[in-house]
Amino acid sequence: MFALRSSKMNLLRARRRILVADGKLMAYNPHRPKLKRNIVMRRIIRLTVIFALVAYAAGRGNPLNTAGDSLRPAGYFDDGPHVVWQNDSTATVLYFCSGEVNRRPLTVADSVVFRGFCGDSSTSYTIFVGAITPLPHIHTGVSKIFAISDIHGEYEYFVDILKNTGVIDAGGDWSWGIGHLVIVGDVFDRGDRVTECLWLIRRLESQARKAGGGVHFVLGNHELMVMRGDNRYVNEKYLEGICKKTRIRHEDLYGPDTELGRWLRTKNTVVKLNDMIFVHGGIGSFVAGEGWTPDAINDLVRRKIDLRSSQLAFDDTARFLFGSRGPFWYRGYHYGMEGRYEKACSTSVDSVLSRYDAATIVIGHTECAEIHRIFGARIIAIDVPVEDLLQFHGLLWQDNRFFKVMGDGQLVPIE
Repeated sequence: MFALRSSKMNLLRARRRILVADGKLMAYNPHRPKLKRNIVMRRIIRLTVIFALVAYAAGRGNPLNTAGDSLRPAGYFDDGPHVVWQNDSTATVLYFCSGEVNRRPLTVADSVVFRGFCGDSSTSYTIFVGAITPLPHIHTGVSKIFAISDIHGEYEYFVDILKNTGVIDAGGDWSWGIGHLVIVGDVFDRGDRVTECLWLIRRLESQARKAGGGVHFVLGNHELMVMRGDNRYVNEKYLEGICKKTRIRHEDLYGPDTELGRWLRTKNTVVKLNDMIFVHGGIGSFVAGEGWTPDAINDLVRRKIDLRSSQLAFDDTARFLFGSRGPFWYRGYHYGMEGRYEKACSTSVDSVLSRYDAATIVIGHTECAEIHRIFGARIIAIDVPVEDLLQFHGLLWQDNRFFKVMGDGQLVPIE
């Protein structure tokens, strides 16, 4: 929505990306053994170069300082639209734009289309009155599938790979016909263009359905965190911008009385296309052992996602689903967690696949050097380090074969 205004903005986005990546690296992260070698030195060198360039630009009178703040480009805090419903027919469109809070009322009889009014006037947004119906979580006879995970607000890279794969056209509209796109969780947090990613996915979802295809936004742990008020990984742009100026809590921008919040609460936690399960973290044998079907998991998450902490404390099912052993946080295909679960084995993976009548589980959440198979063809991990690659990679399934899709659209068979 908000175009990068100069090469200086690119410079600052690179700096922020590296800082976030370092924050990730500093945490105990045993699933990244292939990335440890030389990664610290690489990032030190990159940071040194970037800070030197920023200092040089500042010395030449670079006007990036705003209101005595640290170096930030003009428009850095711009965000929107956020649509807040007052009742069944009245809503307010909210932007934070050029340091000002802009509000416009909407009266909605059945549906309404409005154009953006903060640098996105060429973009149309459509909202509907009434409850949003959850999309089916099981689909058969799908001819081609493209999956990508852990977008984390990296809108430009997200759009790049969708265009280069042919999922969207040059104008950002659906062009993949009857194909299915799966976002395997974690659109929120870290990056600074989360809002743009959400509206894009929402629009593609509608366009794909009309074309006979599908878009599936699987909830990840960061969607769960945001909707439940955990702001540890929210980009400063939102906390210091729209939230600070409107005094609206970040989680309330996605509450059940907002358009994006209503839409998010219809999303599934587990999706099955043909014989493939898509889930953000994974499904341990102890989840399958509880007898929870994908339908039951999806329904339980929707009903319990807004529980208050006082309610959550006494709800064993919700605490299990939202905890480290549940489908949002589980990492057992990669390694065990002491006192919580052991690393999965072939037998336990087979038991889950058998329980759900599936051949493959596709996961995000746990970052790996590259898209790869685990336990033969039974698990495919697709969360890759965009901060190192400077592009997303995705997973394509067509003609009964899996391919790794590079950021430029190149296909690499996964044998």
